[in-house]
Amino acid sequence: MKLHIALNVIFWMALSGISGKTLAQGGMFATASGNTSFSSKTPMENIDAENKKTQVLLNTTTGELAIRMNMRDFVFPNKLMQEHFNENYMESAKYPTGTFSGKMDQTIDFTKDGAYDASATGSFTIHGVAKNRTIKGKLKVEGGKITITSDFEVALTDHKIEVPQIVFVKIAHSIKVKSEYILSPYKK
Repeated sequence: MKLHIALNVIFWMALSGISGKTLAQGGMFATASGNTSFSSKTPMENIDAENKKTQVLLNTTTGELAIRMNMRDFVFPNKLMQEHFNENYMESAKYPTGTFSGKMDQTIDFTKDGAYDASATGSFTIHGVAKNRTIKGKLKVEGGKITITSDFEVALTDHKIEVPQIVFVKIAHSIKVKSEYILSPYKK
């Protein structure tokens, strides 16, 4: 597991502009088992999926935040939905990951336990289309760990995700996304 995190931290350093010097100074919190879920609710059908392998890196010194998830790691209640998601909508072979790279909008004292309303602004990329977004949520510092939660919506048209006319009434035009990431201090 440590090797998995270490390899991905190198990727996130490049994505976030985080230097090796900053990493060595501490202030880095990470997880490779963050939970991201989404739901599409329509009168015709409800679709839910969950990804328990979201990778997250937070630099508490600078407030930089990087999130990465593999699209194929989303698990659906039935295999046909999962296949359609990956092949027809997300085109996971062509666009294998979703990412967010940004910075916390608030200054938070990560040395003290507490709960905070928080937001981060940055580049949110899904289906190969990057959009500048501010994502609001909650942040909790407790017992040496940091928990980040958020609820937000993603419009399919914002990321050029096309829905065939035949299933147009079965898929919501805006997808509800929820996340919960429990971050621990990164150790080499």
